Amino acid sequence: MHVQPIQTRRITRDDHDLFAILDAALPALAEGDILAVSSKIVALCEGRTAPIDGTDKAELIATESTWFLPDTVSRYQVYLTIKANTLMPYAGVDESNSDGHYVLWPAHPQASANAIRAYLRRRFGVQQVGVVITDSRPLPLRWGVTGFCAAHSGFQALYDYRGQPDLFGRPLRMTQTNVADALAAAAVLVMGEGAEQTPLARITDAPFVTFQEHDPTPEELTALAIALDDDLYAPLLTSVDWQRGRAEA
Repeated sequence: MHVQPIQTRRITRDDHDLFAILDAALPALAEGDILAVSSKIVALCEGRTAPIDGTDKAELIATESTWFLPDTVSRYQVYLTIKANTLMPYAGVDESNSDGHYVLWPAHPQASANAIRAYLRRRFGVQQVGVVITDSRPLPLRWGVTGFCAAHSGFQALYDYRGQPDLFGRPLRMTQTNVADALAAAAVLVMGEGAEQTPLARITDAPFVTFQEHDPTPEELTALAIALDDDLYAPLLTSVDWQRGRAEA
């Protein structure tokens, strides 16, 4: 697998046309390529920002999250939130590379991923092409952030090992690889977190990717999510007093 970061001009709140940015920055894509796109430039082009001065951050977090824990429960004064069935700090609200504004999550990441894939198919005349919209977050008990998938299109997000034998013939019962998250993590590593100005990445020769002609169906997307009570970490996740935010579950 090869992951190539793609530099763009500096994207700001004055940008409103994501496809014009892609027109200017993208090299030719081929069959089997996957394009990673930072959620931040999607959000900027949607106008999903709020000025830091004069904005009540607590109110903003409550609006953007499905569930949240107030910053008073954290020794670092960080809001821990659940948004789009994903555990993250601050409901995706970010202050970096934003010139005095909060940048929120894209309004509809999945719709954006689908639209970008349709654009790539038209522009480059390819059928099997994938899109991953990326963000980053810290993992429990680990320093540093890693990338994850906010939305995907054009391929199956999970590679299912269940029923396959391991090296010694023992059938695997639970193992599935989250291909979309793994691709996002690799892309975010080369895209960087600072002033690199590379919010795009081209992924080629990725293993375990099964392309599909249709956008992810509601049933496929629902199958990616785990209810809080069913999660492996349910004893931890359900033992705290989550407060209900105003974002959809």
